[in-house]
Amino acid sequence: MKLLHIDSSILGDNSASRQLSTEVVKAWQAAEPSAVVTYRDLAADAISHFSSTTLVAAGTTAELRNAAQQHEAELSANTLAEFIAADAIVVAAPMYNFTVPTQLKAWIDRIAVAGQTFRYTEAGPEGLCGGKKVIIVSTSGGIHAGQASGVAHEDYLKLVFGFLGITDIEIVRAEGLAYGEEVRNNAMSAAHARISEQLFAAA
Repeated sequence: MKLLHIDSSILGDNSASRQLSTEVVKAWQAAEPSAVVTYRDLAADAISHFSSTTLVAAGTTAELRNAAQQHEAELSANTLAEFIAADAIVVAAPMYNFTVPTQLKAWIDRIAVAGQTFRYTEAGPEGLCGGKKVIIVSTSGGIHAGQASGVAHEDYLKLVFGFLGITDIEIVRAEGLAYGEEVRNNAMSAAHARISEQLFAAA
């Protein structure tokens, strides 16, 4: 099994989402020792945002691309290939200003590709990535899950992956992390228990 591990927090070792996503991956490896993990740190090695250069590069043959266009084309191709090859994806998604980090959005823009991960038909859009499993590690300073303030965070990610045809989506959540030490500790403990007692309990 190929497992793709995505981190997007800018907080380094102080990041709750990084701590939890690492724990998910380690638990997965313990359950499936043969799993091959590919790691992408979107904060340390940021993907450039979707731009006109990206679009021009996609529509220009390789021999006619300039250096910037070639870079964009290779970045898009490599990011997409990495995602398509994965059987499962662990996505660490802290909430920044009521949505996902801009670094994570840039990655999403590279994997949502018509004709590759989804297509339009006469009956409407069809996802082409069925069979993959996604675990979203959702963290936030406030309490947002199930509320209007959380629509552009967890709900957005579930919508995106669902649009790509992925229906096997799990959430590991730690919220209220800025509400004081007791609330933070309880939230992290609940997330740890979710990982060890529910996601991989049968392994």
